[in-house]
Amino acid sequence: MAAAEKGKKKRAPLSSFTILLIILVVLAIVTVIMSASGVEGVQGATLSQVLTAPVFGFQDAIGVCLFVMILGGFLGIVTETGALDAGIAALVHKLKGNELVLIPILMAIFSIGGTTYGMCEETVPFYLLLAATMVAAGFDSLTGAAVVLLGAGVGVMGSTVNPFAVGVAVDALNGIGVSVNQGIIIALGVIIWLVSLAIAIVFVMRYAKKVKADKGSTFLSLQEQQDMMNEWGMKESETEAADDDAAATPKMSGRQKWSLIVFALTFVIMIVSFIPWADLGVTIFDAGATTQEVTTTVTGEELVSAYDEANGTTTTLAAPVEATSVAEEEVTPAWSSFLTGVPLGSWYFDEASTWFLLMALIIGVIGGVSESRFVKAFINGAADMMSVVLIIALARSITVLMAKTGLDMWILNNAAAALTGMSAIIFAPLSFLLYIVLSFLIPSSSGMATVSIPILGGLAHQLNFSVETMVMIYSAGNGLVNLFTPTSGAIMGGLALAKVEYSTWLKFGAKLFVVLGVVCIVILTAAMVILS
Repeated sequence: MAAAEKGKKKRAPLSSFTILLIILVVLAIVTVIMSASGVEGVQGATLSQVLTAPVFGFQDAIGVCLFVMILGGFLGIVTETGALDAGIAALVHKLKGNELVLIPILMAIFSIGGTTYGMCEETVPFYLLLAATMVAAGFDSLTGAAVVLLGAGVGVMGSTVNPFAVGVAVDALNGIGVSVNQGIIIALGVIIWLVSLAIAIVFVMRYAKKVKADKGSTFLSLQEQQDMMNEWGMKESETEAADDDAAATPKMSGRQKWSLIVFALTFVIMIVSFIPWADLGVTIFDAGATTQEVTTTVTGEELVSAYDEANGTTTTLAAPVEATSVAEEEVTPAWSSFLTGVPLGSWYFDEASTWFLLMALIIGVIGGVSESRFVKAFINGAADMMSVVLIIALARSITVLMAKTGLDMWILNNAAAALTGMSAIIFAPLSFLLYIVLSFLIPSSSGMATVSIPILGGLAHQLNFSVETMVMIYSAGNGLVNLFTPTSGAIMGGLALAKVEYSTWLKFGAKLFVVLGVVCIVILTAAMVILS
């Protein structure tokens, strides 16, 4: 019996790539069946359309994919300087004796990374550092894992300008012709982020206090506790020596301090550049810009050609027609557009890519990274992001195929008809629960946004509901699942580094996950009712 069980192979969960490919093939088969059944408006997908969909998906998402790669290179350079690790170590040393204060401070720091750029895979190295720190402070390694995972995770739930979540979702909506007020998205993101962060901090601090007062209150099993002590535990004599040797804690060099300052400045500027200041009535970043009206004569043939191209029709004119087109043309650019040609507040992926590439070079110089180390670190950082890039491209291929076959419009039109008369107070929570289910299939925030937002965001738009709230429903729902889904490499790898079993993590955070889900539903339902 034991031999038989030993011979059984554990079935590994499907990767995001496989799931997306399955969805692509299944949708293609569905369109063929629907077309053969005479469903109006749907054409059966051809083999060539299925095979070329990933390529066209990559072309369609090239701006997002390039930005992701450059961001990976940027993070690789920052890691090469050692500034982040040294900064955390210096903070821990400075607060010696007040270790409990580390929990809200570090969770807030990680949450900022989560809400601004979707910090997830980048947190893995910190599990080891924080587990050791929390054990030395009298807590346990589970506390360290919770600080990292929940800190960054609740930030992702309340994404404000996270390019992997909000950025891809807005890009997907723009791709179907739906305009989005990013100011509203940021405001909703801030509310969810701060409320969720406060709840998570209280949860972790209460647990840490219990463990410090009574080691028996830990969620760790006896084996996990033994593994933790073997890795980071100290005997009493070693503890006294460690107190005397506290001054030996690693300190930040001048280069690392400046690298960390520039690193923080980079994201501050990115946040500022993505906020639509003009929509909020702030024109400081557009100062200095001048425009002039340009009038162009348009012939009847040009009008007919543009109309037919957009609508797939053939139109003829009974008589000659002539019209004029009046447009605003920039004469003098705004002062804040000197780097990218676009003022702050109007940046998108191309401008953000330019900014991060520039700042990677600057941090490399400040951090004293040699040319060979710079190239290697940048390439390795970009390479680490290739899985995200390919997931985005593959996910976008599903949208491409649905558009070619007409399945997307069929789904939207029929879903809109089925949901006619449904109030926002019902639509919002059902959409959130739907994202909970979908996120188990596609844990990638980028992939989920690319696949689902054109459908559900377009549906919300058709029903005259707030598309901004729909973006946050997606972000919060997907972010919540990514606090505990086993298909996340960052979660599984991080917990392994902290010597915490996945089942232990589920038992530890189950109640918190439920509370966060309920809070998000309440906030987002209220937002949908108010803004729709």
